Amino acid sequence: MTTDARSSRPLAPQQSGTGRPVPELDSAHVERWRAHRGELVDLLAQVREQLGGVAAFRVGPRPTVLVTEPEAVQHVLARYPDRYVKRSHRARLLVGDGVLAATGEAWKRQRRLLQSQFTGPGMRRYEQRITDAARTTAERWAGHARTGEAFDVGEEMRRFGLDTIWRALTGHPLDDATAHELASIAAVVAALPTLPADTVDARDAVAADLVRIDAIARHAVAAARSAAPGPDGPGLLHVLVDAATKRPEYTDQLLRDELVTLLVAGHETTATTLTWLYLLLDRHPAAREEALAAGGAGSPQRREAIQALVSETLRLYPSAWILPRHATEDDTLAGYAVEAGTDLLVCPFLTHRDAELWPDPEQFDPRRFTVPGARPTRPGAYLPFGIGPRACLGQQFALRESTVLLEHLLPVHTPSFRSVPTGAAYSITVRPDGPTPATLSAAGTGGGER
Repeated sequence: MTTDARSSRPLAPQQSGTGRPVPELDSAHVERWRAHRGELVDLLAQVREQLGGVAAFRVGPRPTVLVTEPEAVQHVLARYPDRYVKRSHRARLLVGDGVLAATGEAWKRQRRLLQSQFTGPGMRRYEQRITDAARTTAERWAGHARTGEAFDVGEEMRRFGLDTIWRALTGHPLDDATAHELASIAAVVAALPTLPADTVDARDAVAADLVRIDAIARHAVAAARSAAPGPDGPGLLHVLVDAATKRPEYTDQLLRDELVTLLVAGHETTATTLTWLYLLLDRHPAAREEALAAGGAGSPQRREAIQALVSETLRLYPSAWILPRHATEDDTLAGYAVEAGTDLLVCPFLTHRDAELWPDPEQFDPRRFTVPGARPTRPGAYLPFGIGPRACLGQQFALRESTVLLEHLLPVHTPSFRSVPTGAAYSITVRPDGPTPATLSAAGTGGGER
């Protein structure tokens, strides 16, 4: 990819003395983007299209480096995570010092405690809870089909995600009253892109929602301390409460922050992925038919085909669409000099839409994940949950719950959308920018399967 000298200029030579200067987008392009009040992703797409997979732009006094080229992505996130660190998180006012936003030694301690809960034996603990949440959703959809009433697919996916993570955390199914209060989480997440820059003003803008979230967290922690485990046994919250008896850093505030972090990360990304998937299947019904034709209910072939639907949805709408990092020392990145103190944005959303990596990248094609050789194998080319030590803890949990739910729903009902969103909203996740009202009809292939 060539650089047009009229539209870009290099950064000043770096103090490290190695590597070429990083090319920078000309300020005229940035000003036009500001004038049109475009999304950040629009500016980032311009940067990549004109200057390539490691390039810079300037919206403040210092340049920010965009990273989308796979080798550079791998360098920043996986090979040298101590050189490129996470300084904060845009959702900190919601998740506080939970593992999503924590940094340094505190993050390492919190990560170690939670890591074992989402791999191997830890995941097996959640299998029945995931299945029960999927069955509850399937029963609710059967009710929608009987009555013919309209419902919002996105809200249904959010309810499923919340039910699943609530069972994992507490050992109890999600009741209606708790679900109503936890809707405040979605409200804060949706508000994040438009909140004031000042921390106090931002908190004031969502104060009522934060009060409701805090009340739910206090009640859940108190119940985990005093009540017997739920019908499915102790939950992840019991692990945290037990840690608080041995580790002084697990204060009531940190327990609250960790609980809210797990609720946010444990349902928002899954709900968004499943909503996008149903919208994509509405436009590409043959993909659903192909998945259901791949073996019978419960077969490995059927599961692999459904997993491919999820994987391709995550390619187009990755759970972690942008990953900010900060350079702690001078470095050479893909042949370019990066100075200590530089901010970087790794953007899986754009990496996944690079035509040099993914032919016809805007097309929804799950066969990329079932046909040998149909997807790039380069490390850093596919990272819907991030990669490296800060990759999403719950990615196996999210993939498992998505697959189990679709195994229950896809063979039975097909949503008929009354209207569909016209675009996307970019916050913690990439969400559809509007409601998704639908009614249910019997599925055309495999109808009635369980």
